[in-house]
Amino acid sequence: MSQLIRSPHIADPDGFYEALIEAQRDLGDEQADMLLAKLVLILANHVGEREVLDEALALARANTLAAS
Repeated sequence: MSQLIRSPHIADPDGFYEALIEAQRDLGDEQADMLLAKLVLILANHVGEREVLDEALALARANTLAAS
């Protein structure tokens, strides 16, 4: 059983962030939301482990609620 990696793990995180923003350029809000939802589903499929995905969902929700 794998656990969610919480330490920095992305090579060139700033470059990835720039690519993520660029992918949304010239999209409307609905299209940008759809792009992000599709990206989540593609990456979730790649991860494939339900326990890791559940942990990621819980962490994202907790961080979102804490930021509100």
